Parts: sequence; C-alpha cells; structure tokens
Amino acid sequence: MAKPLTKTQLVAALADELDGDKKSAGAALDAMVNVITKEVSGGGAVTLPGVGKIYCRERPARLVRNPATGEQIQKEADKVVKMTIAKALKDSVND
Repeated sequence: MAKPLTKTQLVAALADELDGDKKSAGAALDAMVNVITKEVSGGGAVTLPGVGKIYCRERPARLVRNPATGEQIQKEADKVVKMTIAKALKDSVND
C-alpha cells in the first residue's frame, strides 16, 4: 500500500494540476477544509463530486467493554463523522 499524500505533497499536486502557484493552491485547500468543517459540524453534509459524501451521524448511548478489565461502562451519546465513497471512485480503483 502506498503512503498517503502529505498536505505539502497535495498542495504541490494541486498547483501542478491548476498550473498555479503553491500559495494559492494551499489557500484553496485550506478554504475547502474550512467550508467542509463548518457544514459537517453544523449537522449538514458535503458532497464532493466523484469522491463522496461527508456527513455527521449521531450514535446513541450504549454499553462498551473495557478490553483490559472486561468491565462494562455506559458511554454517552456522541456524534461521528462518516464518509460514503462515490461509485465513480470505487469503479476507478477496481479497474
């Protein structure tokens, strides 16, 4: 399995793809992350065409087990960020 791209590598790849400079590519990436964060933390969802959908889901309160002691404890309800991968991306990986 290949190593994931770092932010620096991603910014450089975006700059090459857009024939622009790294500073504007970095600013665009940061702006996109900020928009996604605001929308998802507010309970909304963001669809990235060809990539997938990022959304927040609420998990109910539940019993969990401490693996070290075997003790069961009550965990409060919380929220978790999920992502559904787009069919186009899945198909491109499996070709």
